[in-house]
This record gives sequence, C-alpha cells and structure tokens, in this order.
Amino acid sequence: MGQPTPATDDGWWRSAVIYQVYVRSFADGDGDGTGDLAGVRARLPYLAELGVEALWFTPWYRSPMKDGGYDVADYRAIDPAFGTLAEAEKLIAEARELGIRTIVDIVPNHVSDQHPWFRTALAGGPGRELFHFRPGRGEHGELPPNDWQSEFGGPAWTRLPDGDWYLHLFAPEQPDLNWAHPAVRQEHEDILRFWFERGVAGVRVDSAALLAKDPELPDVTDGRAPHPYVDRDELHDVYRAWRAVADEYGAVFVGEVWLPDTERFARYLRPDELHTAFNFSFLTCPWDADRLRTSIDDTLAEHAPVGAPATWVLCNHDVTRTVTRYGRADTGFDFATKAFGTPTDLALGTRRARAAALLSLALPGAVYVYQGEELGLPEADIPLDRIEDPMHARSGGTDPGRDGCRVPLPWAAGEPHAGFGGEPWLPQPDGWAAYAADRQAEDPGSMLSLYRAAIRLRPEFGDGPLTWLPAPDGVLAFTRADALCVVNLADTPVDLPAHTELLLHSGPLDTAGRLPSDTAVWLRA
Repeated sequence: MGQPTPATDDGWWRSAVIYQVYVRSFADGDGDGTGDLAGVRARLPYLAELGVEALWFTPWYRSPMKDGGYDVADYRAIDPAFGTLAEAEKLIAEARELGIRTIVDIVPNHVSDQHPWFRTALAGGPGRELFHFRPGRGEHGELPPNDWQSEFGGPAWTRLPDGDWYLHLFAPEQPDLNWAHPAVRQEHEDILRFWFERGVAGVRVDSAALLAKDPELPDVTDGRAPHPYVDRDELHDVYRAWRAVADEYGAVFVGEVWLPDTERFARYLRPDELHTAFNFSFLTCPWDADRLRTSIDDTLAEHAPVGAPATWVLCNHDVTRTVTRYGRADTGFDFATKAFGTPTDLALGTRRARAAALLSLALPGAVYVYQGEELGLPEADIPLDRIEDPMHARSGGTDPGRDGCRVPLPWAAGEPHAGFGGEPWLPQPDGWAAYAADRQAEDPGSMLSLYRAAIRLRPEFGDGPLTWLPAPDGVLAFTRADALCVVNLADTPVDLPAHTELLLHSGPLDTAGRLPSDTAVWLRA
C-alpha cells in the first residue's frame, strides 16, 4: 500500500489543470476492448507531456456497469474489467512520481443493487433502514409512494415482489441510501480514509446536492420548501465531517453541485466544507460574448465570499463534446440538441473549441479537461443497437444518451482500432484515426499541440485577479498579471490591443495582423 498523503495543503488545487479519465474508454492494455488501469499506466508519459497536474478518474470500482460504473458494488475493490487494487496503487504512485496527483470519484447518493447491503435487505435480513423502502399508495399499494421522478426518466420507485417499493433517483439498479442513518455516514468516512491512505489526493463527489431526503418523502408537486431531496440543509453536516477527514491527509474535494441559487451553491464551498465545485454555468453557456462574460463574472462573484477558487469545464462524460456543441446553430447546452442527425459544422465547432480552450485556461481557478478534448474529438453517433447508456432506454429512445462522448480514444493512426487496443466496447466512427494522438503530436497546428502549449504557458497569467479591458462588441478581453487574453466572438476581425509579444493563438491572424472571428490569442503586455 502506498504511503498516506502528508497532512499538508500547498493549494495546488486552486489553479490546477485536471484531466478527467473515463477508464473504460481511455486505453486498453490487455486487448479485450475495454480500457483499463494498465492502459492508463502505459499512457502516463503522454499525460505528463500534456502538462496536467492531476487525474480525475470516474468510478473504477467493482460494478455491474448498469450506469457506466456509477452503480458501485464495492468501493474497496477495482472492477476486474479495469484491473486490481494493487494496480490502482501502482498507478497512483507512478503518476505521483511524474508530478500528477489522483482524484477518485465517490457516488454517495446510491449504490448498486448488487451491493452487499442491498442484497441483504432484499433477502429479508437487516439493512432495509439503510435505504428508502416504503409501502405503495392506492388500495392495494400498487402506486409509488410519491410522485418523484428518476433523473433518467420514469418513476423514482421500483416495486418488489413483497409489495414494498424502494427509491432510486437514477436507475432501478441504483437504490438510494438513507443518509439519516449513522451507518451510512460512517461507511463513507471509512471509504474516504481507505483511498486517502493509498495516496489519493482528492475526491470528486457525484450528485453532491441530492443525498439528504425529507423523512416524510412528500410529493414534489405539493410545493413545500425546502425541496424534499435537493440541497437540504442537513447535507452540510455530512460535508463538514468529510472535510475533517480530508484535512488529516491534505486531500481535497470537488463537488458536482447543480444549483441555480448562487448563494445556496456557495454554502458548499465554505472553508469547512468542499474545497471546490464544478462550474456548470460556463459549460452550459452558448458561444456568445455577453453571456460568457456574465457567466465568468457571476462565477467569480459567487466564489469570492467564501474564498474558494472557480472551476472551468467545457465538457465531461455526461455532455455533448465541445466541438459538436459549438458547431451547432444553437450552441447552448440542451440535451434535445443531441438528437441524431442534428446538423453540425465541425470546422466551425473546432475553431470555437480551440478559442474556448484558450479562454478557459486563461481564467483564474482550476480547469478540468475531459479526455479527448485535447484531441478535438467530436460527438459520435452510436448505432441504436450499440447504445448502453440507460438514459436512452428510460427515455423511450427520445434521448440518445451519453455514449457519444464516451467513445474510446484514438491513439495511433496506423494501428487497428486507432491504437486503442482490442475491438472497442463502443464503436469508433469511420475516420476516427484522423484524430489520433500520434498524428497530432507531430502537427504543430493540431488541437493537441495547442493544449500542450497553452498548459505550458498558463503560468504567464499568474495567480492574480481578472481585469476586463475595453473591447468591441462581441469581443472578450482581459488581463491577469502581465498577460492578456482576447477572444473574438464577433463576425469580423478586430485589432489586437497594445502588447509586447504574441504568446499563443488558437488560429492564425489575418494578413493585416487582426484577430479573426472565433479565434483567441494570448499576449504579453
């Protein structure tokens, strides 16, 4: 077992570039078509050359994979498809030797229906109090206990042969835990210690605002406040206890917190709770200068009172890839735009994605890069008979699901399956090899080369605040330290502000030295 992380905190997480690894699709080390820890270990030099400071792994635990690993059966075991606990410990240690920390994913709202606790509860043994079991409504209990709906569509309740119903805010294979029970709280604190003692530097908290439920389980439609299961005040006691554990190891948290109320959002980032939380406002913003500036200003303002750094995210394993999203007429975040056949201008989307990369990497705070974004991968259309995401089935086929952003990565243009390994668990589209990392590494104008250069030059912006500069309509321009970032979202080229050196550009300037539309530049003042 690796040595525990020292109980010190140098603040690395306040400005880090963190790379999200979806293990199943990253790299296949044993040729079975599924990404694994051996594949990640083999690609650590690539990640070090990219310049990232930490890796966030989506769940790598033992799981039936009914929801991409977010249905966890055993938090202390690696899923056999990915490897072993010993391999995970080696990966954590080898990454740290390269200066790369590890962040693991915790899914506290629910477990797999194959988790020992739930299997015992179903078998009639003790443990039903660890979940939410209720009798149904109606004359014969044939109706769900309340009107709650699953995040994946349909009722949030499933009935058992004995007549009782159990709650699952996600898939039926993901029963919700009862966070009012002390055993649930103790188990998760023990899980945190288990991974911190293996050298993990941080934890990403899935669905962080959904854990606590109103014990009466009232209908959502009765309009009572607070909400019966979103952002309840008792949650903060949980995270204060977690923070005390993390502080023993110098570890950090990043929460997945979807809340429209900025004051409520900031409560999760108080000094004795989570260190950071994902900024979904920026991710969901369309390619519009005014709306992006508003998102940036609002994000910085909501974090300022609690002294927490912002996080900037363009894409993750749950949303349409940036190149495709920005190449559509409606570039805002809308699951409806993921419908098959939606027209996408990939050339336009790529230009905008390159500019957005420079914008996000110039902002104060931490940046998360989803695997494949540095290769400029577009969203893939998955044949209907190959879709695995439960969102597709539970929506009645109206939502194509999230598999389109989870297609295995292309590593080598001249190898079978673009160098991923065995025949991938999700099909790679025709032409996928054109995005291969080995090909892009040799091209100074590629998306990969842009990301490498931007991450290397990012320290030019220092640790200071952002100051907006006067700029034409449709243009974002700001300075931090001695560096300037200018992004042209207008329809026509614009002149650059006064500067002493051009550090980096997302695309070439025009013949008059102006910044073209959908292009960004970094300058030294």
